[in-house]
Order: sequence, then C-alpha cells, then structure tokens
Amino acid sequence: MSNKLQKYFPLIRTRESIFCNIQNTPHLWSIFQTWTSEQQNEFLDFCSGAKGVKLLYDGFFKEILNPEYTPERVSDFLSTLLNKKVSIIAVLPADSTRIADESSLLIMDIVVQLEDGTIANIEVQKIGYMFPGERSACYSADLLLRQYKRVRDTQKKKFSYQDIKTVYTIVLFEKSPHEFHDFSNTYIHKFQQISNTGLELELLQKYIFIPLDIFLETKQTIDNKLDGWLTLFASDDPQKIVELITKYPEFKSIYEKVYEMCMNLEDIMALFSKELQELDRNTVQYMIDEQQEVINEQKKCIEENERILAEQATSLAEKDKFLAEKDKFLAEKDKFLAEKDKSLAEKDKEIERLKQLLEQKEKS
Repeated sequence: MSNKLQKYFPLIRTRESIFCNIQNTPHLWSIFQTWTSEQQNEFLDFCSGAKGVKLLYDGFFKEILNPEYTPERVSDFLSTLLNKKVSIIAVLPADSTRIADESSLLIMDIVVQLEDGTIANIEVQKIGYMFPGERSACYSADLLLRQYKRVRDTQKKKFSYQDIKTVYTIVLFEKSPHEFHDFSNTYIHKFQQISNTGLELELLQKYIFIPLDIFLETKQTIDNKLDGWLTLFASDDPQKIVELITKYPEFKSIYEKVYEMCMNLEDIMALFSKELQELDRNTVQYMIDEQQEVINEQKKCIEENERILAEQATSLAEKDKFLAEKDKFLAEKDKFLAEKDKSLAEKDKEIERLKQLLEQKEKS
C-alpha cells in the first residue's frame, strides 16, 4: 500500500526512514514514547503512506479548507452540496456565544457569506453532540439574528425583511450521534420548515447533516463529485485515495499539501499530539454527556415511579377509608342484629310465659 501512494506522492518517505529520524532526535523520541503502540503505528502509517492521512485531524482540515486561504475549495464543496454555483464573498466572525467545552468538540466552525447573500455555517465534529437537532436550531437562530442585526444596521431606514437571506447549517460528523444510525443507508439529511397545508413561506433556516461514518459504511464507489468530497474528508484507505485522485485529479493537490506538512516531523508530531489530547478530551466530554442523558432518563423513571407510588398510596388510602366505613357499617349491622336477636329472645320468653299461664288457667 505504501508503494501505491508513493507512486502518486513521491514526497512520502519510508516507514524506516521516518522512525530512524524520530529515534535519532531526542526531543522527538521523547514525544514518540509518550504515545501508545497503537498511536505510534497510526502516526507512522499515515506519514509513510501505509494508510491515508485522516484529513479530519484539526490541523490538516484547517489547512486544506480554510475559507480565508482557499475560498475556492469551500466554494466548490458548497456548490456540490447545495447543487448550485456559489462563491464566497466574506468570512464572517464565528459564534462567540459557544460554550468553551463545546468548542473543543469542533474540528472547524466557519461562517461564510455567499454572493447571493446566503449564510452558510459549516461545522465538522469528531464526535457528534447529544441533542444535535435542538443544538443546531439554537445556533441557526443565533446566526439568523446576527444577520438581521448586521443588515438592519447597514440598511437603516431602507431595511426590509426581504434583505434577510437563507441560513444554512451544515454539520459533518466523523462519529455520528445514535439517532442517525436508525437510518443506516442514508448519509445526507436535509431539513427545512414546511406547512401542513401547502402554503409556501420563506422561513430562511435550512439544515444539512452528513454522518461520514455511515457514508463510509454504505458507499463503496465514488460516483460523483459530492462522493469525492466526502471520501476526502472521511477515508484513509489508500485504494480509495487513488480512486479519488484518478477520477478527480483536482483533489491531488490537497494530499500533496498534506504530505508536505508530513515532511516537517517536529510540526506534524506536535499536531498529532494535540489531536490525541483533543480526542481524549472529546471522548471524556461525550461520555459525560451520555452519562448525563442516562441520569436524566433515570431521573424521569424515578419521578414516574414516585408518581405511580403516590397514586397507589392515594388508592390504598381510599381503599382503607372504604374498608373502615365498611367495617363500621358491619359493626352497626351486627349491633342491630344483636339487639334484634335480644328483642326476639325477650318476645319468645314472653310468649313462653303466656303459654304457661294459659295452661295453668286451663287446668284450673
């Protein structure tokens, strides 16, 4: 596999050469030894071309798809995804309201304005957040409000709501949230607001979610340019990389840039170390989120059980009250019957006395 990629990228060095260089440089060797054997092999594999480079590594992705340095690449990706020709005219400030811990889970969060005024927010997440729909809706609303304020301040008295353009929220997941795995054969999900009557209004907010892990599992061939972009982002399979650059040669320059970066071992090892740290942090944060969801579900279950127990307690109290009233009724009934029996006994006794008197009278 190494020779296959070296044929296309002569810059790639052999595994032995890279390892020897690291071993003979004390501070690099010191860093290398802090990694697990699996991490060491992963690093040597992508630097030597045994595997392709994971372009979703933060440092690589920001280098190859930064709209300030390479707007044409972002424009081409968006044109392909949205199925219309677009060009970036401005890179807008990222959302300053993001929680710090959330930012650590993002590989990239860029906001660009297209030539027709449309706003596109592109996020790449190594590990998908919990509640992806609710979260994306909040940030889409924030982007829309920021656009409204910006246009209103610019247009002043000439402002019209027609000046507000569509906001796209585009999220790519390396490891997608569990909701997406219920649709295991679908790797592009598009959302927009529609009415139940067929009435059409431009409500401005649109969403595209792309689970790259599901793309890799379901798509075996590169059939179009969008498949090419998603393969670039998601696959480190050398065979797929060769297929991609053969079918779409324009992607070759991206890999060439990456392998140029790999020539500088010091920088690339620092990048890889940072990536490992972020991955650990992301995993911990994801586990915390998952655990919180479990806790929330357990809390709901406990609250539901407490509600059921309270209803049962009320039911038992009412039953006890009913039984107490029944016992009282039975006691009163028993008393009534006892008094009735006593009265009958006295009457029987009186009858017997009268009989005796009658008999005595007849004898006399």
